[in-house]
Amino acid sequence: MLRVLSQPMVKVVERWLPGSLVFATVLTLVVAALALGLTDAGPVKVVLAWGDGLTGLLAFMTQMALILLLGYVLANTGPVRRLMDRAAAIPRTPAQAYGFVALASAVCALITWGLGLVVAALLSIEVARQGRDRGIRLHYPLLVAAGYSGFSVWHMGYSGSGPLAAATPGSFVEKQTGTIIPITATIFSSWNLIGILVAVAAIVVTVVLLRPRLEDRVVELPQGARLANEEVHGEHGFTEGGEAYTPADRIDDSRVVTVIMGVLLLAYLVAYFATEGFALTLDIVNWTFLCLILLLVDSPRRLGELVADAARNVGDILLQFPFYAGILGIMTATGLIQIFSDVFVAISTPQTLGLFAFLAGGITNMFVPSGGGQFAVQAPVFLEAATQLGVDPAIVVMGIAYGDQWTNLIQPFWALPMLAIARLRIRDVMGYTSIVLVVLGVVFGGIMVVAGSL
Repeated sequence: MLRVLSQPMVKVVERWLPGSLVFATVLTLVVAALALGLTDAGPVKVVLAWGDGLTGLLAFMTQMALILLLGYVLANTGPVRRLMDRAAAIPRTPAQAYGFVALASAVCALITWGLGLVVAALLSIEVARQGRDRGIRLHYPLLVAAGYSGFSVWHMGYSGSGPLAAATPGSFVEKQTGTIIPITATIFSSWNLIGILVAVAAIVVTVVLLRPRLEDRVVELPQGARLANEEVHGEHGFTEGGEAYTPADRIDDSRVVTVIMGVLLLAYLVAYFATEGFALTLDIVNWTFLCLILLLVDSPRRLGELVADAARNVGDILLQFPFYAGILGIMTATGLIQIFSDVFVAISTPQTLGLFAFLAGGITNMFVPSGGGQFAVQAPVFLEAATQLGVDPAIVVMGIAYGDQWTNLIQPFWALPMLAIARLRIRDVMGYTSIVLVVLGVVFGGIMVVAGSL
């Protein structure tokens, strides 16, 4: 019954959902039109505000791109890949397989969203392969959907771009509020930590309940699906292309260089945490993952190959973030932020502002499918509303974060890299993820109501 109910959503998405750049363009035009209609700004001021704002998030854009790139590279280092191979042998029944993939993906996404996204695809493939070899009847699209569903808690964890941006000195959040918002008030708040446990449990239970029955058709792992390219080593003194294996090649294939840099970076991180305490910022999160990569990767040559593969998934962030910055420029320069915040102040109470931030975040994510870009657009509005209502800004920061991760389940922007690895189409998984969307909507909304009442 749940799958039948999800089919209309799948058909709408397949037919009408365009690419993410289209959404960025439409949102730019909508915001410009609202600025012209609701403020005293003229066309020239709006255009100048947009153009001047394009460079406003360059540092933030780089941080977001690094999180995705480093997460992909970390997931494809030899030790992590071998760990996934061993972990894939754990499930012994279909129910265990679906639940395990969702749980493992969620845990990795809480560490870093880039890692969670890649692990969701790679682990789904490996669990499906080993299950098929052992004669376990597994529905491959549901395995991939389970992995992507686990990804939907990423913004509650270590690499949550919204709360980390709010905790980073010099960010636009500090410029607006006059202070940073520490992660102890957002990611590591008691209500968010409890919310993680509830949300992950809800995801696991839901995907297990969605498993096919004995009489249902099962689509097993297709022969074309495989893990990412394995390492290729030269043999007998020759490289892959047949050239002589030179001393320079030996250096490129040695771990000495990467280990030295990894140890240096580890020393810096130890010194940082010893002096600053557990003060996470976007930069520190990225350097943590880079340190792990340098210590785990087999060689500089392999690191270069992984970075080249990962770069293909970073292009959309680099292209679209300037447009989101331009939108923020219009909203700031024309006073549109104040108008929007006044609307939310009028319809909200201190107890419900977080819930409205969550719902608005879910809607906006359909148009701005980047957690960092969405936060840049929405945070100024809700932070201003929080100031007027006397609400803890940490609540609206997490409300926006919850909304972003929530509707990722039906916004295919982040699913596409994962589906490319898994060799599936968005229609193959959307029916399942839309059901998880409904369940998590209740969970996330309930968490925000509770947080607003504390």
